[in-house]
Amino acid sequence: MLGLALWILFCRNYVPIADALGIPGPRGPLSGPYASLAAMLFTSVPMVVWSLLVDKVHLRPSTGIDWSNPKPASEIMHISTVKIAGIWATWAIIAGLYCLGRWYWNGQYLFAMEVLIQALVPMLMLSVPYIVWLDRRMVEPRDHAWHFGAMLLGREAYDPDEVKKHWRAWIIKGFFGAFMISILPGGFQQIVEADLSALAANPAAFALFLITLLFVVDVQIGTVGYLVTFRPLDAHIRSGNPFLGGWVAALLCYPPFVFGFMGGDGILAYEVNTPGWQHWFAGNTFLLSLWGGWLVFLTAVYAWATVVFGIRFSNLTYRGVLTNGPYRFTRHPAYLSKNLFWWSATLPFLVSADGSLVDMIRNIFFLGVVSAIYYWRAKTEEAHLLGEDPKYRAYFDWMGEHGLITEPLTRLKRKLRPRGPVLQHPAE
Repeated sequence: MLGLALWILFCRNYVPIADALGIPGPRGPLSGPYASLAAMLFTSVPMVVWSLLVDKVHLRPSTGIDWSNPKPASEIMHISTVKIAGIWATWAIIAGLYCLGRWYWNGQYLFAMEVLIQALVPMLMLSVPYIVWLDRRMVEPRDHAWHFGAMLLGREAYDPDEVKKHWRAWIIKGFFGAFMISILPGGFQQIVEADLSALAANPAAFALFLITLLFVVDVQIGTVGYLVTFRPLDAHIRSGNPFLGGWVAALLCYPPFVFGFMGGDGILAYEVNTPGWQHWFAGNTFLLSLWGGWLVFLTAVYAWATVVFGIRFSNLTYRGVLTNGPYRFTRHPAYLSKNLFWWSATLPFLVSADGSLVDMIRNIFFLGVVSAIYYWRAKTEEAHLLGEDPKYRAYFDWMGEHGLITEPLTRLKRKLRPRGPVLQHPAE
């Protein structure tokens, strides 16, 4: 957070800094897309350094690494070559899928494609020494990538389940990695170029500025989470969600699928003739400030839920169990705050003069469907984690009985579905 804040301040004040240091070139705030990309260095490096020096994550058994007994390179080279073949083939297939997807070559995705194309050659070159170095230290170097490479080469027996795990992880990286890179520039530019003096007199505009800033925090740290999935940092994807329902529920919430469902003319459009909170509270400074503050709070909870993950953030994955931050109050703080934000910002039950009672009913119904999709996502994620880790099972049970938000819901659920009498055998 501190690294990101310092970079934003530097970009906002680049003109006087460049003048003072005599840096040649054009003058203006550093608000371009590559400045937003550079911000990831200022977020990821501190997280990596802290993870290694303070948390000492590289020493955890869950990394699958034994640092004390590296194997000779000659002993593992035949394993590494199979794994390299699997990784390179995976990247080639993902590149082909990018080429097939028309949406990747329009609008905001163009920047993501530009970045990934430039990163391709360094990735290919660095992957070879990295894989060999890592395989020498892994307890079992035949991981998911090795099984996929073995399947392609046909030289050794492979486990189809391991191949599936490999592709679940890489589809998540490929799909969400490109999306996250594509949305880096927009909010970052708004924050760097914002005129704070003009915002001070407008509570609604100031609230929107803070909301955008919090989304920048969320996106920056979230993008690092998708890209920094290195085993020595104990940040590798241990498994992707194996349930089809989990994938459907998650993908419905992101481009390009979201445009056909929740966009302006989508099936689940819920903002038809709804001017929103700024319209209904216009002219009332107190209500604008109060409601804007509520929306900022909800966005802050949403960003907080990402920040506490650090380098282990991503959708549809198991990368360890998290019980601190907002997760001490409810199992799904991000989904809860996001949906409360939409209901509070849209106010679907209030329609403009051009609207009708039918618009109001439709808006309420379809936003309810959107919230139900997020409930579906939450349940599939719980099913995935419950099957992976006894620590999550313990957390799940504890939250049901003690969580600030979860416990009242558990009590309500018991009242709505009381247990029936226990039937005994007549002989008893």
